Amino acid sequence: MPSTLLLLGSASPYQGSFRPLQVKELLPGGGWGGDEATVAISAHRIGFAIARRLARDGAHVVVSSRKQHNVDRAVAALQGEGLSVTGTVCHVGKAEDRERLVATALEHYGGVDFLVCVAGVNPLVGSTLGASEQVWDKVLDVNVKSPALLLSQLLPHMENRGSGCSGDILSCQFQSLCLFTFAFQKLGVYNTSKTALLGLCKSLAIELAPKGIRVNCLVPGIIKTDFMQVFCSFPLRFGEPEECAGIVSFLCSSDASYITGENIVVAGYSPKL
Repeated sequence: MPSTLLLLGSASPYQGSFRPLQVKELLPGGGWGGDEATVAISAHRIGFAIARRLARDGAHVVVSSRKQHNVDRAVAALQGEGLSVTGTVCHVGKAEDRERLVATALEHYGGVDFLVCVAGVNPLVGSTLGASEQVWDKVLDVNVKSPALLLSQLLPHMENRGSGCSGDILSCQFQSLCLFTFAFQKLGVYNTSKTALLGLCKSLAIELAPKGIRVNCLVPGIIKTDFMQVFCSFPLRFGEPEECAGIVSFLCSSDASYITGENIVVAGYSPKL
């Protein structure tokens, strides 16, 4: 039975003022040890790069976004490369959308082995203490609560996928990921929410270890996305979305079977907390 990886976030192929790197084709037999995986993914910037990499590594991919046209464009782009991809609209802050996303993965692929959360929101660039209660609620709902709530919905299905593996994590390849960036000035609320994911990662890694489910955080630095255009005067090299994708593929593979509760930094020259 093919594995299923669910990756959440905004979804659309790379566009805008930044030029993406060309992604090299994978060598035969790389990444997934012959097993197929299914990925529900955001195809927006980092999410799209991860979706493409995982699909090229043999994963089935479900892409999600708040907007239907982003889902359509992402699915069309990846299917145009001959990759196994489907998609659905999902605002991760809405319970009914999360339920639809889970139902889509189950309908198309029968289960979920991997969850990769990329969704994030930042409605305020300014004073942390000047942020309204509505801003705090929105940021925490999407950036912190939604990954935990979605994983709780998926947990029974992820556990069921392990029933034929005798708890062998090398075969089941369970993984859950949360992506976030380093702290920057005038993004205090966003920084706080993403730092909270560190604690969530550690807590869930301990809680879910007996179930054979690993939980890690990928920590990108300054990556070329629309969100990071606020730092267009940054003097050092920006990272490319594709430079995050290989680490995610590794964490979802059997090569990372003994890695959990970790924060994997992909930051290049970026300033650190």
